[in-house]
Amino acid sequence: MKSVLVTGAAGFIGRNLVTALRRRPGLEVLEFDLPALPERMEELAAQAEVVVHLAGVNRPRDESEFVTGNVELTRRLCRAMEQAGRRAVLLLSSSIQAALDNPYGRSKRAAEQVVEEYQRRTRAAVYVYRLPNVFGKWSRPHYNTVVATFCHQISRGLPVEIRDRAHPLRLVYVDDVVRSFEGIILRPDHPPGCYRPEVLPQYTVTLGELHDRIVALRELALQGRLPDLSDPFTRALHATYLSFCDPASWARPVERKTDARGWLFEWIKSPHAGQVFVSLTRPGVTRGNHYHDTKVEKFCVIQGRGRIRLRPVHGTEILEYEVSDRDICVVDIPPGYTHSIENTGDTDMITLFWASEIFDPARPDTHPEPVQRTVSGAPEGPPGG
Repeated sequence: MKSVLVTGAAGFIGRNLVTALRRRPGLEVLEFDLPALPERMEELAAQAEVVVHLAGVNRPRDESEFVTGNVELTRRLCRAMEQAGRRAVLLLSSSIQAALDNPYGRSKRAAEQVVEEYQRRTRAAVYVYRLPNVFGKWSRPHYNTVVATFCHQISRGLPVEIRDRAHPLRLVYVDDVVRSFEGIILRPDHPPGCYRPEVLPQYTVTLGELHDRIVALRELALQGRLPDLSDPFTRALHATYLSFCDPASWARPVERKTDARGWLFEWIKSPHAGQVFVSLTRPGVTRGNHYHDTKVEKFCVIQGRGRIRLRPVHGTEILEYEVSDRDICVVDIPPGYTHSIENTGDTDMITLFWASEIFDPARPDTHPEPVQRTVSGAPEGPPGG
């Protein structure tokens, strides 16, 4: 069993990493976090084959804490690993600010130099990540990231202060950080050297753009709509935003349209992926008998038994599909085919529907046309025939 020590285990990145590592068989995960005494860290470091050093200081009361929390703590860690004689693999979480001439940046650069010296003395493998701004679940507003602050404030309708909307930000998502770290931790071999990997993908936005994106997420949520989740940054930002919303907002009532046939409600709506709605249909009831010019749909019966019928608008051949919860299937409804679904069972039938477009009352693209047409008991010809 490989032993992995994570310092800063209770922090933002640490919590995400430890949670992921504990799902991995064959790993013993050791945890250290301040304000525990450094002696405990040294004791654990002597047992570890891989050390992920996340612990540090970024918002001290006094600038001198940058040195004690970032440089001296790293030095003590390296000394303990070296004295244990195990040539442990060391992964250091540094910052892009290590390239800047400010107290925090200087302390992170000095910590990098400490681990580089450890590598030269021990010939171990060392990985130094200069991380940009990391965002994601379990971060703290007004502390870890501006993303956390914006998500917390905007989701609650609270004011947001932006001093410079044009200020650029480089961001990485915490799950991508964790995956990159796991790739290092799980490697079977580590050739000696000092490596500087990068987490990808990275996203560049301005403060103003970030604010506007999160405001848009809030507006879509209030409308019951989803953003374009095909975009990786939007998908990560949406997940982060939802994790900061007031839990009271996670459960929202739906507007059910009820009549003698049963009920129907809209479930999921996306301007990029259409919408999903759900219906309950009473025994013997038929829904539909209309067609669409462009809109396509999918029907899926998940409770009960029914029959789906389709007929080309300019044709007479009727296609029938028997559907039920015993053999669940999805039936495509192409444009230009009038269609219906009948509950042929003796219990209520529940159906999931997907449509390629959100329903727009101004342009419904829904045209009445019975699937089964008769004149004096005989089938009618095609329209206009």
